[in-house]
Amino acid sequence: MSASALMIAAPRSGSGKTTVTLGLIAALRRKGLRVAAAKSGPDYIDPAFHAAATGRAGLNLDSYAMAPSLVGHLASDAAEGADLLLVEASMGLFDGIAGETGRTGAGADLAGALGLPVLLVVDVSGQSQSAAALVRGFASHDPRVRIAGVVLNRVASERHRIQASEAIAALGIPVLAALPREATLALPERHLGLVQAQEHPALAGHLASLADFVAAHADLDAIAALGTPLHVADAPPSGPALPPPGQVIALARDAAFSFIYEHVLEGWRRAGARIVPFSPLADEAPDAACDACWLPGGYPELHGARLAAATRFAEGMRRFAETRPVHGECGGFMVLGTAIEDAEGVRHPMLGLLGHVTSFARRRLNLGYRRARLLATSPLGPAGGVVRGHEFHYATVTDKGADQPLVALADGTGRDLGPSGGRRGRVSGSFFHAIAGE
Repeated sequence: MSASALMIAAPRSGSGKTTVTLGLIAALRRKGLRVAAAKSGPDYIDPAFHAAATGRAGLNLDSYAMAPSLVGHLASDAAEGADLLLVEASMGLFDGIAGETGRTGAGADLAGALGLPVLLVVDVSGQSQSAAALVRGFASHDPRVRIAGVVLNRVASERHRIQASEAIAALGIPVLAALPREATLALPERHLGLVQAQEHPALAGHLASLADFVAAHADLDAIAALGTPLHVADAPPSGPALPPPGQVIALARDAAFSFIYEHVLEGWRRAGARIVPFSPLADEAPDAACDACWLPGGYPELHGARLAAATRFAEGMRRFAETRPVHGECGGFMVLGTAIEDAEGVRHPMLGLLGHVTSFARRRLNLGYRRARLLATSPLGPAGGVVRGHEFHYATVTDKGADQPLVALADGTGRDLGPSGGRRGRVSGSFFHAIAGE
């Protein structure tokens, strides 16, 4: 492990953390630094932007869903061969669930456990000196967490910058960047957050513009110098977060099936498994040489007609499921069902390997950490095993079908949510995204 490390956090969502993180990565790489990045929490989309900016695989670190030893090993792996590891927090720095100390899912858990100094991004639109009171509160809220510097975002004028900066500097916390309002640098969004990195029409140019913007308004050397060595407790080597479902795994991978965690894939590879990607949107079937198939989450509701017309994909999946296990998460689970109703109410037939029907026209937000007890052996693990993860979707099940449930779910606080998902023969799936076994 060679990198120093730093967390980029904010008082709330929408403060500009991702813009600042990407701009810093791109600007620091221009200066010759080897920069790695990770995302606190279960977000799929930001790590893909991190990967595009760093040239390294994106990574998630999650204090709720991952055991502390796994968090430490993944952070160490991410830092290997880098000069600086930037960890982007999610939501507000202290936002998590009520539960076990250090296992709330908040960015603050990681900052405390890994010894990460925090660069706090403060949106100062609509305030000036009052920003110092907010920073004071964040600096004193948790003794485990050290606010090492501040980025002012959405600064309206030079006078505005001076007023906010002087008030914060009086606390003994340096203001290391003051970014003016710049709407053109915002990343495009859709219903689950930012559009995927692979769909951005001009991502390389956008990252270059972010690098120019941040470099012009930040003290890059001082920000890089904030980083400190990771504090990783000695622990025996960690096994894969999830057991590989086979030795040769067919993995759906395209714009409709993109939500799978890099730490899961890397854990499978290190356990000796080989991963063979295929594209349902290109009407490809899983390779017949594989012994398991995994359909990740993504945006199948945006591609309903194209998936319904993918006959080679459908026939290949049905043949595969006759003799080998198939598992689908969230969007993959939707495609395993009988049909998907899109946002316009158009019904698209799907694989029919499970009996449920899902609808994006009848939207309802399902969001939160989950603890799943497996009701049967499946690609997630043996019956009785427990896996932690999360749900984030707007689709609803309009017809449950007659399949047996796959898991018994509880939320992150332990509240029972009842049975969920479905299983039939060798096919299984649920809206639940698995992050790691307990």
